Amino acid sequence: MRRLIYGALLALTLGGPAAAQRSGTYDVSGANPDGTEYTGSMLLTQVGLASFRVVWTIGQDVIEGVAMVSGLTLATAFSLGGQTGMGIYEIRRDGTLEGQWTTAGAFAIGRETARPR
Repeated sequence: MRRLIYGALLALTLGGPAAAQRSGTYDVSGANPDGTEYTGSMLLTQVGLASFRVVWTIGQDVIEGVAMVSGLTLATAFSLGGQTGMGIYEIRRDGTLEGQWTTAGAFAIGRETARPR
């Protein structure tokens, strides 16, 4: 009986981030590393157990990447203007993503919030 209870608690703990994270469209707002602000959208599509395809649309720019959920973190990798970029987001209970991002070799970071529609 004790094993059953521990197993159920473990399943709830591991299932939490997946339940909080979902495929769909998000409204995005943020600031570039140079401080300029932006808004747009992000389409998150689950393609594996913990992996996602990510497409940001910011103005006329379409940025494609991949993401992976680990615990309460969503990590992203993308290409921006020929440079490799990466982001790390905290997954909030309501599915909102709060994070930071940068590109390889940059001396500053950007910030971004993505709210599910």
